[in-house]
Amino acid sequence: MAKWTPFPHAGDYSFDATSVKKHWARLHSGDAEPCPKDAAVLQAWALFHSGDFEKATAAGLAAGGPGITVANKATAIYANYLEQKEKTRLDLFTQVAERAEAQAGDDPTNPNAWYWHAYALGRYSQGISVAKALAQGLGGKVKESLEKSIALAPKHADARIALGAFHAEVIDKVGSLIGGMTYGAKKDTGLKLFQEALKLNPGSAIAMVEYANALVMLEGDKKMKEATQLYEKAAACESADAMERLDVEMARAELED
Repeated sequence: MAKWTPFPHAGDYSFDATSVKKHWARLHSGDAEPCPKDAAVLQAWALFHSGDFEKATAAGLAAGGPGITVANKATAIYANYLEQKEKTRLDLFTQVAERAEAQAGDDPTNPNAWYWHAYALGRYSQGISVAKALAQGLGGKVKESLEKSIALAPKHADARIALGAFHAEVIDKVGSLIGGMTYGAKKDTGLKLFQEALKLNPGSAIAMVEYANALVMLEGDKKMKEATQLYEKAAACESADAMERLDVEMARAELED
C-alpha cells in the first residue's frame, strides 16, 4: 500500500496515553466513545489525536476489539482530508465501511460501529455522486446506521451532524417531495439535528461547517449570511487535536474561496 500523506502539522499535537486519558471528555465530545481500558487501544488513540493516522490505524487493527474504532476513525479522517488520489480515497472509505459493518455484526450495541459504517458510506456516496449512491440503495443504509448510532448513544453529536447532512443532501439532489417519500428526508428534521449537535458539542467546527452547507442547500442564497457567520465561527475555533485542526482549516479555506 502507498505511503499515507503525513499530517501537515506534525508535532503541534503531541499526545501520549496519559494526556489522552486526561483530556478524553474534551477530545471525544463529538463521538461519545468511552475511554478504553486496554493500554494498546489507548496508545492507538494517542497516535490518532497526534495526527499519525497511518500508525493509529495499524495500532488499532493490531489491538482489535475497540481498537477497530480507532482504526476506522483514523482511516476515515485521513481519507477525507489528506488523501489526494480519488480512487484511493474511495477504497479507504470502502475498507472502513466493511470493517465497521463486521464490527457492528460482532457487537450490535456499539454506536461507533454504526456511525463509522454510515460516515464511510456517506463520504463514498459523495465521491461517486449522491444521485448515483441513492440509486444503489446506499442512502437507506446511511440513514439506518446513523439512527441506530443515535439510539444507542443519545449524546452522539457527530452522528447527528452526519444525519443532518444526509437529510440536506438528499433534498438537495432529488427535491423535498421525492426525498421525503422515498428516503424519509425532511428539511426541518435535518436542521434540528444540526442544532442538537451544536447543543451537545458547542465548540465543534465540523458541526458549524456542515450546518452552514445544509442551510445553503436547503434555503439557498437567503441563508448565505448565516452560513458565512457559521464558517467564520468555525474558522475561529480552538483545535484540541489533529482532526479538529483539519476541520478548522477546511472552514478557513472555504472562507478564502
